Amino acid sequence: MIYADNAATTRMSEAAINTMTELMKEGWGNPSSLYVHGQKAKEILEKAREEIAEIISAAPREIYFTSGGSEADNQAILSAAALGRKNGKMHIVSSAFEHHAVLHTLSKLEKEGFEITLLNVHEDGLIVPEEAAEAIRDDTCLVTVMYANNEIGTIQPIRKIGAVCREKGVLFHVDAVQAVGHIPVNVAEDNIDMLSASAHKFHGPKGVGFLYAKKGVRLSNLIEGGAQERGKRAGTENVPGIASMATALKEAVSKMQENTEHQTVMRDRLIAGLQRIPHCALNGDAVHRLPGNVNFCFEGIEGESLLLLLDDRGICASSGSACTSGSLDPSHVLLAIGRVHDVAHGSLRLSIGEEISEKEVDYMIQSVTEVVGYLRGFSPIWRDLMAGKKEFIL
Repeated sequence: MIYADNAATTRMSEAAINTMTELMKEGWGNPSSLYVHGQKAKEILEKAREEIAEIISAAPREIYFTSGGSEADNQAILSAAALGRKNGKMHIVSSAFEHHAVLHTLSKLEKEGFEITLLNVHEDGLIVPEEAAEAIRDDTCLVTVMYANNEIGTIQPIRKIGAVCREKGVLFHVDAVQAVGHIPVNVAEDNIDMLSASAHKFHGPKGVGFLYAKKGVRLSNLIEGGAQERGKRAGTENVPGIASMATALKEAVSKMQENTEHQTVMRDRLIAGLQRIPHCALNGDAVHRLPGNVNFCFEGIEGESLLLLLDDRGICASSGSACTSGSLDPSHVLLAIGRVHDVAHGSLRLSIGEEISEKEVDYMIQSVTEVVGYLRGFSPIWRDLMAGKKEFIL
């Protein structure tokens, strides 16, 4: 079995599993309790906070533990909106291809009277910093842009966009769920005010994540109750999960250069092989993308059929975000970069891991090539294209 859906979730590392299981036995105390078991858990919790903060160049008190990236996105955006409303600033800038945790939160705010500007994403899957600057107004309270896209893997010019926000005095939130643990992230140098991350994207456990909020940024509570996380996120902390996340992140960062070099070579080999298939297109810039992300559109086929047949061949892949896998609509990300509906339906995302081999890459190239040819063989759309009744788009 070849697992090529790491953008959806990653397998927990042995080190992360060991940390989690050990603490489920030995670190089970409530960190809010004063007796010895509680204080031991508190020490473990704060050590994880310090380790994560150091990796992204933050202060420990700027790290808030959450259930994952979606919660962190929601808290960051709603906090900025609350501050904006208080100051009479009810305009937010984002992009058309954000994760739905961001877009759906913005839709909620729009119903509450906020005005949302979604930046265009160009064909290369990149946002232009100058366009972000032009979109910021006197009443803008937040700019929220993802670090790397979860479907097409394009890495945004975050540092430049952050510099624009800093210059104009506007809060800048970054959904870095796909970036943290895979590419260098430095909240200070990147001019980031708030950042969201999720452990299961870098070989940690599911249900654990964190929100970075720069000192001075006032967070609003999503969950009311106890005084955990300095009163900003009620509920007893998942100490084994949080410590496991820290272990996974430290391991990922320690191997980042080595992993990036290997994945980039394998990624480019996979792209070159798939580009030999007629009437296909790589989605997103070929260079400014995550080292493990490959995303293609193939004209004349349906992505769901492609995935099922690849699964029969032992290849785990996806056609977009796992969060919207139940939807029959084409990817909003692909539509945002200009793919038409018919082409966007025939998409394939292969997000390879650090352990991928050259042999496995070649097997994926062969399998995708054969399956695409097979599906086109009985596709009425493909027959019309070949007969000249319709024009090729790709």
